Amino acid sequence: MNTLVIVLIAAVALICAYAFYGRWLANKWGVDPKAETPAVRLNDGKDYVPTNGWTVFSHQFSSIAGAGPVTGAIQAAAFGWLPVLLWVLLGGIFFGAVTDFGALYASVKNDGKSMGMLIEKYIGKLGRKLFLLFCWLFTLLVIAAFADMVAGTFNAYDAEGALSAAAQTNGAAGMVSIMFMVFAVLFGLIQRKFNLGGWKEALVGIVCIVASFAIGMVCPLEFNKEIWSYITFVYIFFAAVVPMWLLKQPRDYMTTFMFIGMIAGAAVGLLVAHPTMNLPAFTGFQNEKLGSLFPILFVTVACGAVSGFHSLVSSGTSSKTVENEKDMLKVGYGAMVLESMLAVLALCVAGASAAADGTPASGTPFQIFSRGVAGFFEMFGVPVYVATVFMTMCVSALALTSLDAVARIGRMSFQELFSVDDMEHAEPWRKLFCNVYFSTIVTLLFGFILTRVGYSNIWPLFGSANQLLSALVLVTLCVFLKVTGRSNKMLFPPLIIMLCVTFTALVQRLIALVKAFTTGSGTFMVEGLQLILAVLLIALGLTIVVNSLKSYANSKKDSEKVTA
Repeated sequence: MNTLVIVLIAAVALICAYAFYGRWLANKWGVDPKAETPAVRLNDGKDYVPTNGWTVFSHQFSSIAGAGPVTGAIQAAAFGWLPVLLWVLLGGIFFGAVTDFGALYASVKNDGKSMGMLIEKYIGKLGRKLFLLFCWLFTLLVIAAFADMVAGTFNAYDAEGALSAAAQTNGAAGMVSIMFMVFAVLFGLIQRKFNLGGWKEALVGIVCIVASFAIGMVCPLEFNKEIWSYITFVYIFFAAVVPMWLLKQPRDYMTTFMFIGMIAGAAVGLLVAHPTMNLPAFTGFQNEKLGSLFPILFVTVACGAVSGFHSLVSSGTSSKTVENEKDMLKVGYGAMVLESMLAVLALCVAGASAAADGTPASGTPFQIFSRGVAGFFEMFGVPVYVATVFMTMCVSALALTSLDAVARIGRMSFQELFSVDDMEHAEPWRKLFCNVYFSTIVTLLFGFILTRVGYSNIWPLFGSANQLLSALVLVTLCVFLKVTGRSNKMLFPPLIIMLCVTFTALVQRLIALVKAFTTGSGTFMVEGLQLILAVLLIALGLTIVVNSLKSYANSKKDSEKVTA
């Protein structure tokens, strides 16, 4: 099939979903543009900051559009492009966007509280502690997987320790990324000082982007993977502790322009060249490398269709910056359908890059996508070096923007895990554990240890845990909507399906890890750590689900309509 037809079908489906289903949800739940949001009411200049709706959208999209849409869609194409396309569209519209929007809505209606705090309010303190522990463990997986991807992308050396053929390109992209951080701080200070908006804000952002690329391409940093790993962790440490307006928001705003350029390049390239989808439509229910279509397809596609991580962003950071409830639709629902569109574009680029006989292109999913879109830019006269650096920076930014968000969320989850209502008179050890810097260091330290396992080993466990997290969020939203007298029936199908998918995937992964470990084919560092994490995630997930269902049963008996 022609890739242009696939893109057009996906675009129409996602636009209609936003215009009709998204708006129906907003009306059904009761979005009130006149209500005072937590960002306005609790403005503290750090986490709670009233922000323009499109800037919040930029932050949300940049944070959630990590490696998942590209990596997941291309890896899952081993089952054929058709099942991937169907799951991305159906999952994005009825699963992912609903979960993201619901998490944002519930948080805004509860003083911008994180999902853990919402669970304490509607399910109980035990549920909150278990959920926060689950979230913290999950953030370690994300940090490990994405940090390893970023360091590998910027690495200028091959396995033998010699400079690789892509050394200059990778080094330039790395330097661009560092300059992005520097100019993001400068952009944040300018924005804070002059309160720019509209075209002025966009102009300053674009100037910062151009300056970052100009410096980066002239002064590449040719470091090895180890050094880039250290640089990445230093960056996400600062991203986790400094005020949102100083680094995270301006960087996300700048990155969104870059993502728009990347998506536009892929879309226009497919429109002009309209190459054939060379990948087979369907290869069967069993794949030699991945396993069975159920549940592996769903957990492999991951973020392109539904992601629990997104709800942590919605309730952890975005809900504290939304200045008007009317913006929640585009931030919560809109950002997710755009990410699904990115997954479709990645699938089509991979299909166009495959050989005529259906043999997939060589390289990692990032490399396949980067080479494909860079080729489209070259068609329009963009120099090869510029196009390659731009795309290398884009695919690394996909992981970096999720990394800085998840580092902050991991820090907050760790703090909330040990916090009490009266922190002023809390025990000294509790105050230490809730200290911003200590909690960040602990979180990043464990994440760094897991990077030794490698992202390819972490990804299957990450995908399963990510999807289970979305199921846990859906359970919480069901309770919240029931207790507050709102309709929750639209959440039942995705909740049931995601519970079946994720527990099946986690149990399968657990069996595979036990087999590898007991037969001596695996090491403690690789299989042992994953085995421990898998057991903890399954145990925590089951306990949270049971507690949530008990709370839901009780709320059905004496549900009271409250104003949330």
